[in-house]
Amino acid sequence: MVLLVAVAAVRVSSRSGLPSLLVYLGIGVLMGQDGIGNIHFSNAELTQVIGYAALVVILAEGGLGTKWKEVEPVLASASMLALVGVGVSVGVTAAGAHYLVGLEWRQALIIGAVVSSTDAAAVFSVLRRIPLPARVTGTLEAESGFNDAPVVILVVAFSTAGPVEHWYVLLGEIALELAIGAAFGLAVGWLGAWGLRHVALPASGLYPIAVMAIAVTAYAAGALAHGSGFLAVYLASMVLGNAKLPHWPATRGFAEGLGWIAQIGMFVLLGLLVTPHELGDDFLPALIIGLVLTMVARPLSVIVSLAPFRVPWREQTLMSWAGLRGAVPIILATIPMVNGVDTSHRIFNIVFVLVVVYTLVQGPTLPWLAGKLRLGEGPEAADLGIESAPLERLRGHLLSVSIPEGSRMHGVEINELRLPAGAAVTLVVREGKSFVPLPATVLRRGDELLVVATDPVRDAAERRLRAVGHGGKLAGWLGANGTADAGSGSGSGGAPSAR
Repeated sequence: MVLLVAVAAVRVSSRSGLPSLLVYLGIGVLMGQDGIGNIHFSNAELTQVIGYAALVVILAEGGLGTKWKEVEPVLASASMLALVGVGVSVGVTAAGAHYLVGLEWRQALIIGAVVSSTDAAAVFSVLRRIPLPARVTGTLEAESGFNDAPVVILVVAFSTAGPVEHWYVLLGEIALELAIGAAFGLAVGWLGAWGLRHVALPASGLYPIAVMAIAVTAYAAGALAHGSGFLAVYLASMVLGNAKLPHWPATRGFAEGLGWIAQIGMFVLLGLLVTPHELGDDFLPALIIGLVLTMVARPLSVIVSLAPFRVPWREQTLMSWAGLRGAVPIILATIPMVNGVDTSHRIFNIVFVLVVVYTLVQGPTLPWLAGKLRLGEGPEAADLGIESAPLERLRGHLLSVSIPEGSRMHGVEINELRLPAGAAVTLVVREGKSFVPLPATVLRRGDELLVVATDPVRDAAERRLRAVGHGGKLAGWLGANGTADAGSGSGSGGAPSAR
């Protein structure tokens, strides 16, 4: 029933603009001891374990959907936001919590570290619905994938009994754990992608399971080596997501489903853990700390981190407002509870209220702000859904191509696709009927194509198909993304017609 209600709630949240995480938290609160369910749950340690597991799945799903071509140009700026930006945000937020709210420095530093991490689930779910410039989207997605690692290290360090280590020792530990996590993530991702491309599994349904297993293995390997498992799983998933693996649409759908289950379970459990009648005394402190974080710490961290990269002020403004918080800060707030830090329940309550209130404010207003800043791009042609199945013995591939609504492949003739030599459209399925196309067959929206490509030209054929899907029959002349060069298609139909 919880899953069914949560799935139905996604429809409601998408229509109203209300972030779905708040709906899931609300379900948990309603089920809790102050709600109609009257379920008493206070196991912070179990919540932390399940929250970590869910975060691994969410980071894996986010990494699989992250396009390297969008992240590569902004890798340096995203890394600066995830490291330098986090440091600035922690310091400014902790100072506000100490001087304005009166918290002791340890509690203030814990709260500053906990809320300085942008939430991957919230960022991925909101940004992928808004047509923003690739540089903005790539920076924010990469930042949310990278910054969990240093924040977890800081929260654990501040929550440990005894004096906090010297800052240079703490920085050294962070750098070492990030380096180990990155090395394991890239290595496991590359090895996994190589294996899946060279081993033909007997059933297509095994590929999604294998991909997710590889991603979780990266987390385990990085954590066992005393590195950052969160960074490892995100990087490994990013490598897998850009490796052109077989049966990729099925893998993405499977990962997305697991990601939704992880979000639902995590948010509902966090809603169960909170005790609403205890939040009243911490409501005003949470608003003050959140105001410092949103209006001072986050903008300052963006300005300082992006200063070397000459990012336009409009993009910096949007990135400052798009520092969305979600389940990650609430999960991290369970660390001091498990470690027995004084006033840890108050820390949890402050973080919970802060996340709910400011997510409710920032999430729905982000599209409006993007429009005001004129950063929203016009509607793009819908991307093609291309699935690959390896033909091991023939050293070839079957590409299953679906032409969706909005694709500019509609109205293009088969010979105008100009596929490279060694690739050909062998079958078209239209309105439930299949036929072998002629060179003059005109493609329509809703068609499904079966394209056979030899191994050497498989990537070129896919690039050409995507180029025509975005740019139509003139894709080669207009310079659409992913086009093959003019010579690559000369053997398959010549120059495109201008009719």
